[in-house]
Amino acid sequence: MFDTSLRQFKDHVGTPLARRMSRVPPLAISLLALIVGVLASFAAFKNQYLWAFGLWILNRVLDGLDGLIARMHGRQSDFGGYVDILTDFIVYALLPIGLVAGSASSERYLALAIMLAAFYVNTASWMYLAAILEKRNTHNSDTQTTIIMPAGIIGGFETILAYGIFLLFPAYITILFSVFSALVCITIIQRLIWAKQNLT
Repeated sequence: MFDTSLRQFKDHVGTPLARRMSRVPPLAISLLALIVGVLASFAAFKNQYLWAFGLWILNRVLDGLDGLIARMHGRQSDFGGYVDILTDFIVYALLPIGLVAGSASSERYLALAIMLAAFYVNTASWMYLAAILEKRNTHNSDTQTTIIMPAGIIGGFETILAYGIFLLFPAYITILFSVFSALVCITIIQRLIWAKQNLT
């Protein structure tokens, strides 16, 4: 929901560091972010929640840095964007799995399954829309991302916030997963309405 408006602030803050990293391949940053995200998931599994939280934030910082380096030094590529989103979704899946597997119960596994199912449908909703918009040659220079998607109540920033809350309040993970799943479902409906209004 706030991704586009916050991207300029993020880029402004990250620009001094990105300038000094002209020789660092953006793909290497993406892969480092993946490693850090996997470590965050393992820390969550081991009930080391503060470590997991710190590693999650570092993962998100690195995820923002790879694209900024690519844009600043003229190294953007479709493959880089593809790897970036792929590694993001690996971490998005592993972190909640780690949280539940490290402190398992049937209720937690059910909430996890519902949330991952909501993610599954939501991913289809925006990725297919992105493909249609690309087919129609619809671009938005404000996003500065590889693909374009209509905004919803849950986007990248809201996911960062939600996962941080999961890690800081693991005792309430069942209700937190349930609330987040409901918000993701609202986002799916928002995009369906947008598609009905704009694609017909």
